[in-house]
This record gives sequence, structure tokens and C-alpha cells, in this order.
Amino acid sequence: MRLSDLSRRSLLARLGGLALAPRVLLGAAHARDHALDAEWLATAGVEGGFAPVVLAPDYAATPIGLGGQRLHWVEPAPDGRSAIAVARRPGTTAILFDRLKGSVTATFAPGTGRVFSGHGRFSDDGRRFLAVEIDRASGEGTVTLRDPGEGFAIRTEWGSSGIGPHDLLRAGDCLVVANGGIEPHTPEALGAEVAGASVALIDPSNGETRALARLGEDLESLSLRHLAVAPDGFVVVAAQDLLNDGLARPLLYAVQPKGALRAFDAPDEAWRGLRTYVGSVAFDASGTYVAAASPRGNRVCLWQRDGRYIGSISMVDGCGLAATREAGQFLATSGLGEVALMVTDGEGVGVAARKSGGLRYDNHAVLVR
Repeated sequence: MRLSDLSRRSLLARLGGLALAPRVLLGAAHARDHALDAEWLATAGVEGGFAPVVLAPDYAATPIGLGGQRLHWVEPAPDGRSAIAVARRPGTTAILFDRLKGSVTATFAPGTGRVFSGHGRFSDDGRRFLAVEIDRASGEGTVTLRDPGEGFAIRTEWGSSGIGPHDLLRAGDCLVVANGGIEPHTPEALGAEVAGASVALIDPSNGETRALARLGEDLESLSLRHLAVAPDGFVVVAAQDLLNDGLARPLLYAVQPKGALRAFDAPDEAWRGLRTYVGSVAFDASGTYVAAASPRGNRVCLWQRDGRYIGSISMVDGCGLAATREAGQFLATSGLGEVALMVTDGEGVGVAARKSGGLRYDNHAVLVR
């Protein structure tokens, strides 16, 4: 993307200042145990298995425990101490861990005949945990409401109003669920051209679906999967495409209050560059910017929240995205062990710092607030 001289100077000045940050933080971080100095949480492949990971401000990674299932999303608890890593494919376990002590404290399983999709969220007060689960036989989705104080027992459950639910989050007075439909790159997806995806807006007080948003016929091959919410409740959903026919279909949408979906803008070559796949989406701390990562396209793209495309950075197998504590910044992680600090001034995007040689990170990362 071509920048004006003013915006180029602005971005370069910001990059120059931020590049010092990891070196400044390095000394302070090494004075403490990294397991006690969490800035972000993630999951990764570790020693032939998978584990939750604590990332310190200098990007040093500390795995917690070790298991055999692929762990996907990590959800920090409001208490600031514990967090839950949720498995997917086969998705038959979720792990509660203490990020301060660096220890696993409990595990729990999905409902009978179901699997976890890899995602779950705490209620605002931390007294309940919500997970999306998929029926093994039918693919139908269920949202379970669990009690952390009683071994994560299921207190109630609701239908997700779709098949193959993947992600959920709370936005205002509504629970938003992304029903992905047929999952791309699975045996069920072979020859399929209609994903059957939707976004459900659910009343968390009774589980009733208030609205169900679907894409038009020309976009029915898209599987709606990952969600992100800005501080003011503005929600976006990212997609994957069942088809690889060379058409430049938008892969990022704003979720309107009554359930309609509005596509973000980007040049056709930018959409094609994502190679039909967005594996993670996140807002920055201000809610002004949205980032979407494609490990298949080896890039992370950035937009203004109004849908205007800003640009992208290259990151081989990059997928994990999280806010930092500063506006216009994102942490990005890759399956090849790279961590990068991405920054924007609203006109361009660049990388302030990179660290390689780390763990094989999975799709997601999250800021510990």
C-alpha cells in the first residue's frame, strides 16, 4: 500500500519507538518467573502434545501441563488468575489452569455424544462458563451453560440454531454464536458448495434465538467461524470458503444489531491472498482496528472498523491474534514459532518487533486483562 509522506513518517516514527519496547521489557521480565508474568495466553504444540501457554511481555513462552488433544482457544477468567483452554477435533476435553502457579487444576468433558468446537467464554462475573458443542452424529449445535463451582456441571443448554457451531461471545445483552455449517477441509466438505452457515443472536436469559443471519446465495460456500467483539459491543465474524474457484469472496463481515451481515472492503487480490481461509480475527484495544490472519495465505490483514482496508504484513503460517494494551497494536503468532508486534497508524501497517524460534502456536492468542 502506498503511503503519503506524512503517514509514512508517522508509521515509521511509531515503529522506531516500539522497536525498543521488547528490549526494555526483557530485563524486567527476566527478573520474575514468566509463569507469573502473563501478558497473553495461547495454546501450542509442545513435545509431541499440546499445552496452554503463558506469554510474557518479552514474548517468552511458558507451557502449562501437557495433553494429547489439540487445544484451540484460551479463555481467561475474570478473576485474573485462572483460564480455560478448549480442545477441538476431537475436542473431548477442556482444561482449567492457574496461570500464576503454572499448573492444571481441573478438566471437564462435553455433553454425551458431543464434542467441543474449541471455543468457550466465561460470563462477566466468572460464575458461569459457556461452551459451544457439536453433536457427533447430526452436527447440530448446543450452547452449554456450566457451573465452575460445581466441577463445570451443565446447568442448562440451548440449541445454537445451526450446525457446526465454532465460536461464541457475549455482546451487550446478546449471545452471538457463529454456526459454521460444514467445516472446510473435512471429508464432509468434499464436493460441497453450500456450507449452511449462520450467525445466531441468542437471548442469554432463556436461550431463545432473536435473529439468525445468513449470507446470500452467491456467498453460501462460506463457513462463518471466528468472532471478535470491540469494547463497545461491535461484532465481526470471519469466514472460510468451501470453494477454491478463484473468486474473491469477502471473508470478514460486521454483525449488525438485528443480525444482518455487512461485508468489509478489500481489493480482490487481498481476498484471494487469504487463500479461502481466515483462522483468527481480533480488535485492537481501542476497537478502532480489526485484524484477520490467514496461515494458508501467510499474511495478516488489517481494516478500520468501518470496513476500509488498510494493508497487510507477511507472516508464514501466522494465525494467532490478540490486542496489546495500546491502540493500533496487535500481537501475532505463527505455527512456526514466530511472535510479532504489528502496528498501524490508520494509513499503513508494519512490524515493530519479531521473535522466532518459539513454540508451534495454534490459531489463537488473547490479552490477559
